[in-house]
Amino acid sequence: MSAVPETGRWPGRRTRTLDWLARDSVLEPYIDNLFGGVCNRLREDGLPLERATLHLRTLHPQLLGATITWRPGMRDAEIVFHERRVLQQPRYLNSPVRALFEGAEGIRQRLDLDHTVQGPAFEIFADLRDQGFTDYLALPMRFTDGRRHASSWATRRPGGFRPTDLLTIEEMLPVLAMAIEIRLNRRIARNLLNTYVGPRAGERILRGEITRGSGETLHAAIWNSDLRGFTRLSQSWPRDALLDLLNGYFDVMADAVLGEGGEILKFMGDGLLAIFPLDTPRACARAFRAARAAVHGMHHFNETRRSRGEESVGFGIALHRGDVMWGNIGAASRLDFTVIGPAVNVTERLQELTKELRVEVLLSGEFVHSCEHHEAALHPLGRRRLRDIDEAIEIYTILEEEAAASG
Repeated sequence: MSAVPETGRWPGRRTRTLDWLARDSVLEPYIDNLFGGVCNRLREDGLPLERATLHLRTLHPQLLGATITWRPGMRDAEIVFHERRVLQQPRYLNSPVRALFEGAEGIRQRLDLDHTVQGPAFEIFADLRDQGFTDYLALPMRFTDGRRHASSWATRRPGGFRPTDLLTIEEMLPVLAMAIEIRLNRRIARNLLNTYVGPRAGERILRGEITRGSGETLHAAIWNSDLRGFTRLSQSWPRDALLDLLNGYFDVMADAVLGEGGEILKFMGDGLLAIFPLDTPRACARAFRAARAAVHGMHHFNETRRSRGEESVGFGIALHRGDVMWGNIGAASRLDFTVIGPAVNVTERLQELTKELRVEVLLSGEFVHSCEHHEAALHPLGRRRLRDIDEAIEIYTILEEEAAASG
């Protein structure tokens, strides 16, 4: 016999909010929609809720996590992301959120009764009291991986939350935590995939397109860049200094590529491979601007290094245009989304030629003649043979004075 009565309601003291959360919230794929739906339904159920927050920790190279805030009148909650440095800020250090993360089982503070302080006088108490709030409740949310996250609930009702209000929140919170965990894990998966394989490949993996050999042919502008003298530096520099150099160099290159809508496919030691798919508007023009921005950025990077008495470093960037086979390639137990094909090989060999010609940027004639760009910034270098490439190709570089003036 079903435990659910004919009315469709859960038995006992279950609320419509809990019914919706357990049954229908599957239609809300995002955390801000879900949390907004929960808070609005809690109010409809009679809970005098006037502020609610979630504090979620996530896996991300730069971000610690996010605060999700709801107030009356909001359909969806508001998300604010936090960098890791927030952990050193006084407001976090003196907060109920930190206490919950570190093991507190719950914090309640009546804000309308100054003489009934149940614990530390967290900074947020005075802020909420000034805004007319009368009661504050902070509770942990436990996920299946053992990590603790935090929630808070506040009201302006005279006398604060009633016992039944507190029970409603406590009954609902475990179900909310499960629903949030599912969506947060999907967000984490997307963040990590975007970080390690790029957004295009990440979306394909999330859609289940993971069969070896699956892929497509893309027409793209192809970027290949490399740091000069890295082998020599790696043999003589301390590890930490070498890592700082690589990270600073990749920051310049990646910011230039991503800032113009390119997609980084992989870091190869001290090299970077990226594409600008030509199914997006003015992709070649954006690739060209990215190269000029990278040159300008590296000049500034080297100026900063020299001002600190450090050695400047050289680099080479190559741009070509052609068809690439983009897909899932590798061994049965270790796959990689990448691009292969003759156009990729030409770009790599073109980048190698920047060393021989002692220029920072080389562009193939195929790229130059078929893409929008600023002709005045180019200087032809004639036709050249590339290693292992049968036919000589026409090549161009960016005039030094034009490159230095870019950005």
